[in-house]
Amino acid sequence: MSLSQNTTLVISAISNILKFKRYRLWSSALLGVLVLVVRRWALSSKPLPDAFVRDVSKIARRVVKASGKEYDDDEFDVIIVGGGTAGCVLAARLSEDPSIRVLLLEAGQSLIDHPGTNIPAACGDLFFNNEHSYGLRTIEQKNAASRKMVWPRAKMLGGCTNINAMIFHSGHPTDYDEWASLQKNQDGASGWRYEEFRKYFRKFEKYTHSEQHGAEVDPSLRGSTGEVNVGHFAYHSVAGAAFVSACNNLGISKKQDLNTAAGTIGAAQVMTYVDSKGKRVTVDRAYFTPSVLARPNLKIATQSPATRVLFDGGSKAVGVEFLDKDGKRFRARARKEVVLSAGAIHTPHILLLSGVGPADHLASHGIPVVADLPGVGSYLKDHLSLDLFYKDKSKASLTYLSGKSLKDQLRIQMSLAQYLLFGTGPLTTNVGEATAFARTSDPKLFPPSEFPPESTPEDVTSGAGAPDLEIFASPLAWVDHGERPFPLTGDYFSMHAVALRPKSHGTITLKSADPLDAPVIDPNYLAEKHDIDILVRGVRLIQRISQMEPMKSLVDPSGEKVSILHHNIAKMSDAEIAEDVRRRVETLYHPCCSARMAPVEDGGVVDPFLRVHGIKNLRICDASIFPEIVSGHTAAPVLAVAEKGANIIKDALRVQ
Repeated sequence: MSLSQNTTLVISAISNILKFKRYRLWSSALLGVLVLVVRRWALSSKPLPDAFVRDVSKIARRVVKASGKEYDDDEFDVIIVGGGTAGCVLAARLSEDPSIRVLLLEAGQSLIDHPGTNIPAACGDLFFNNEHSYGLRTIEQKNAASRKMVWPRAKMLGGCTNINAMIFHSGHPTDYDEWASLQKNQDGASGWRYEEFRKYFRKFEKYTHSEQHGAEVDPSLRGSTGEVNVGHFAYHSVAGAAFVSACNNLGISKKQDLNTAAGTIGAAQVMTYVDSKGKRVTVDRAYFTPSVLARPNLKIATQSPATRVLFDGGSKAVGVEFLDKDGKRFRARARKEVVLSAGAIHTPHILLLSGVGPADHLASHGIPVVADLPGVGSYLKDHLSLDLFYKDKSKASLTYLSGKSLKDQLRIQMSLAQYLLFGTGPLTTNVGEATAFARTSDPKLFPPSEFPPESTPEDVTSGAGAPDLEIFASPLAWVDHGERPFPLTGDYFSMHAVALRPKSHGTITLKSADPLDAPVIDPNYLAEKHDIDILVRGVRLIQRISQMEPMKSLVDPSGEKVSILHHNIAKMSDAEIAEDVRRRVETLYHPCCSARMAPVEDGGVVDPFLRVHGIKNLRICDASIFPEIVSGHTAAPVLAVAEKGANIIKDALRVQ
């Protein structure tokens, strides 16, 4: 690690990323001037890779009226809109073929050298930084205490891999069999079955064995030659280890690998996107290596948000209109394909702005209809999570990372030193360190004597062995997505209930025809009682885990007197817990399904080859195409979708 990299990391840990408040000036004054000077020198002296566009006028034409005629556009074979998780994969894979000229448009910047995207625990500020986050909120959720909820979405190259919890989880095998069945025998549907689709997980994986934590992992079941490092190199806390053991003792068997054909039911220290040097693995770092960025057929335009897809006067996509960093409009032409990879919020937003979506909704905003597709933005889904907090008797929690006191500041400095010297320690935590997947119908976990069968939530899982509930544990506690420190001093850990298969779904719609206006986000949380019932059972399961050894020994009884903590949930009725769910439930940052892969009559937007129904040369490749939400975390499925999408597009271009 170079001096300039170390200095950049110091900036992060001292003042910018870990959100020091009271002692910010005290802790940074001695180093501040030196740090800023060295950082400025390091960033200014590093040349921009060839792939990055310095002047968008070199790859596109400004939209200017000249004698009633607009200028011609510069041409690419493929234009990819959105440089997030899927977009980076597509750009790297498609440009492997030197005959395919690729342009990637990304609304944000490249933060590849930013400390917040390097140190696993240091992404907090990026959640709410207006320059690097979209600052999205839902509309009032009438079934969730009428709250307007925060929806953090990264605005940077690499997308949410820069700010997520780095949990590598591929979902349950039957999730993908369900995806295939929802295509109703359309051509290409069988390619989404797990037995076919699983190879794309292995394609992106580069599993590295860890002697300490990976002893039981079978390397033959993991990918070894991919671009994305996965393994067990993140921090493993006392609370995480105790959680897995308590789950095992309760009846949720311990597993080392939750990403095989055997399924996901079980408890484990999670496999993460943290490499052997303790560094966050982001998709832009993984795929945009120096050799990739040196390809003459790849161009990347950052700070270039797309405003709409361009058509030929009919229903054939021919290019993209976008803005430069100064807000000037430009157009670039796509000879063969336009691919939307802007994510579950912005992909449907761009489609609607382009005239693709429900005709009546488009007409209400004065947008000419290119294709009447009612499914655009109509099946938005997300995972819901409820946080429960406990006082930690072991005093081994990481709550000190909020930096509330001088003592916390000193502990942070010690953790920073460990990280800079060895790439280990608390700053490599992925936050959600251990997890358990279960079914709410499991009689071992929910005995019929205590949980009457008639109260069991409807089974809406993808298969008999698939989970509908996740409980994960963290060695710290937070409120408001970590935007402000936990209000109590001392040591705390948390457990979280996640409804994996919500029945409720919502919409993405237009606020106006102005592309600078954020879309209207309505996830319609808790519209279905089923989702509340799942979370109520999740709370009950957390209560049982907290009373099972060795977790029980971590719970400090003095926490029973503190109202914000959850030591007393056994005393709450189901109705009281349900009310608490409505009052406090939050997103787990997994929006998807808003431009789903399905037949048109079922609200579908794309076919099994990711082609937008009724439109030529336009595809979608990101979480918005999920036919149904997966029963797990979404980063790995998006990576696999992008790997498959790249193959689909390459095959299509070969026959043109």
